Amino acid sequence: MLPYLATQLTPYWGPFRLLASSTVLAGLGGTAAAILVWVFLPRYFPRLPRDQGRPFVKEGEEARGKPTGAGFFLVNVTVPLAVLVVPPSLPFLEILFCLYVVMMCGYLDDCSETSWGQLKKGSLDLAVAIGASLALCQLRPYTLWLPLFKGILADGSFSLSPWIFVPIASVLLWLAINATNCSDGVDGLAGSLTLHSLFSLAGFLYLVVGHIGVARHLLIPHNPQGAHWAILVVTVAGGLGGYLWHNAKPSAVLMGDAGSRFLGLLVGVAVLASGNPVLILVCAPVVLVNGGSGLVKIALLRILKRLGFDAAPPSSHAINAPEGHVLQQAGETRQPVLIQLLHKVRFPLHDHCRRNMAWSDPQVLVRFMLVQSLLTPVLFVLLVKLR
Repeated sequence: MLPYLATQLTPYWGPFRLLASSTVLAGLGGTAAAILVWVFLPRYFPRLPRDQGRPFVKEGEEARGKPTGAGFFLVNVTVPLAVLVVPPSLPFLEILFCLYVVMMCGYLDDCSETSWGQLKKGSLDLAVAIGASLALCQLRPYTLWLPLFKGILADGSFSLSPWIFVPIASVLLWLAINATNCSDGVDGLAGSLTLHSLFSLAGFLYLVVGHIGVARHLLIPHNPQGAHWAILVVTVAGGLGGYLWHNAKPSAVLMGDAGSRFLGLLVGVAVLASGNPVLILVCAPVVLVNGGSGLVKIALLRILKRLGFDAAPPSSHAINAPEGHVLQQAGETRQPVLIQLLHKVRFPLHDHCRRNMAWSDPQVLVRFMLVQSLLTPVLFVLLVKLR
């Protein structure tokens, strides 16, 4: 909307041309989103659903009764602002629709008295991920580039058929959605890590992929829409910053599935807009390890169980053992070493750090942020230079 007004109003007054500047639009979108969410979110608390808590979990009981589903408010502020500041295109509007749908799926789960099952939520996430992948490629070949691979074309890229791109992109988006959702267990953790990822992605999309000179120098395919995606990312990052003001420990509000699923999909979309799926390992390494490792654990245990192995946790053996033989029975459990190791580590990893390593919530937040802040710049250099 604003870029269109710039072309119409600039002949009447020169400074209106600033409304066509990507830097100005990103600044306006991010600042407006931050102020609106920061000021008006507390007034929306009474309308939000209440967290049901989790039995037998101390942190879950501490969250019981707090307003949750703040992602609903965040999206309803940032999406209209994005329409206002981002130059419109069909893929952009379709992606906004997918972002809104995945938020609504999470919000309805937040509002439900009984949590939706894993199969239902995973299936809905996959459907949205497929829709977003189709929106990105528009059923046309999609240009990609990879580290350690010089590519076929002069800019170091190669073209991937939509029939191959859509399945790959859908898996990546599904993983990003669920890894971010699994990381949402400590006040400010998922939001802070994602905020770091969003600013990293925005800088990369605007200064590298979206800059024809820099992209040509680094043998990276230039995306003329890179700056537009960066504006969207910065706008959401601003709103997320306004939310985190109220989510700092002790939190006054929780983002719920409505926010974590929305943010996960946005990170995945921004990664694919850069043309390099490996970028998700660069901009969100801690989120993937923290949340994604839990998904890997569940998948491995289920596969091993189907193969006939005893995949039950050690506690179940101790409980089911005859009286007087608990320790002996637990020690005699014949399980593969892999299964024993999987049960020794809690997932998401932030739970392992809190319960097994006695880290406080602030320690988890600060240390996870430090690790991601140190890893991301190094991985960025390796990503663009090792071709």
